[in-house]
Amino acid sequence: MNVILLERVAKLGNMGEVVTVKEGYARNYLLPQKKALWASKANVDAFEQQKAQLEARNEETKRDASALAERLDGQQFVVIRAASDGGALYGSVSTRDVAEAAQADGFEIDRRSVALKAPIKELGIHGATVTLHPEVEVSIELNVARSPEEAELQRQGKSVQELAAEEEAAAEFEVQNLFDDLGAAQLDEDESEVEQRTAQPAVREKSEIDED
Repeated sequence: MNVILLERVAKLGNMGEVVTVKEGYARNYLLPQKKALWASKANVDAFEQQKAQLEARNEETKRDASALAERLDGQQFVVIRAASDGGALYGSVSTRDVAEAAQADGFEIDRRSVALKAPIKELGIHGATVTLHPEVEVSIELNVARSPEEAELQRQGKSVQELAAEEEAAAEFEVQNLFDDLGAAQLDEDESEVEQRTAQPAVREKSEIDED
């Protein structure tokens, strides 16, 4: 089925081009999103009459998108989620979560413009792409953590596995110190008992001399 594009569509064509697409793709995406029209003679003629106006509008939205892209590109947003000790999320992070995290930091983006590089199902830093305009895309990062403190450590480059290893090492160190303290206390007690035992004969000997 032939449609005429009202804007540039990635891997399909530029504004004004008549392209052939599957009917389902046209009905479910291109037409509802107002990215294209059926390529009837009437629609093609109407597009030609409005072409200059559409191109001007496209340039305006592109400029706005480019201005936002300069601020948004490379940003990292924190998403707090519950997860196991091994880092597996109890659920997943969706494009809606990404959009809400960006909006919380003052960036107005539509969740439909967000594309995740892979499903986010574990803690860590993950990449995403935001399409602000058919010709403007930026890359952002999602710092998925169990707490703001953990997110800051991840931002510094520490993985969940490294954090877990550090916590385990710290716990082992505390246990070892506890045993060392107990051992030292027992040693002091043993030494005290020895001193007392060695001192008792001397006391008795002095007492016997006094009696004589």
